[in-house]
Amino acid sequence: MPAATTTVAGAASVDAMVLRRAGGVTLLVGLIATAIGFLVDGSKGLIGGLMATAIVIVFFSIGQGVVGWTLKNNPQMALMVALGVYLVKIGALFVLIVILQDATFFNPKVFAATIVVCTLAWTTAEIYVFGKTKVLYVEPEGMK
Repeated sequence: MPAATTTVAGAASVDAMVLRRAGGVTLLVGLIATAIGFLVDGSKGLIGGLMATAIVIVFFSIGQGVVGWTLKNNPQMALMVALGVYLVKIGALFVLIVILQDATFFNPKVFAATIVVCTLAWTTAEIYVFGKTKVLYVEPEGMK
């Protein structure tokens, strides 16, 4: 199946596709990790897994929104903004893991592991979606 080609104007549909697919995959992976956390440490594992899943989905959804907005309004900056947003998200998640490593109301190991697998799931799904679509940041002459 050939890759779909879209212009910057059509990038909003790609953003929606990323949010649906990456969010869905991340939710599924997070629920599996949460179930394993529940089996490992009961309610503390459940809380750690659910918190981690929610945090990753929220962080990465906000990041996708920022990148989508940049692509629409200043496409030349999209790659730099995407890399910056990704670094900020990963840094913030790392800080959360470090800050909450001694928490007692949930299992920090389940929390950290779920953050890692959810981040990998989101990133993999995002790469898949962008690999299957081509967003043109410069509109060819014939498309005006």
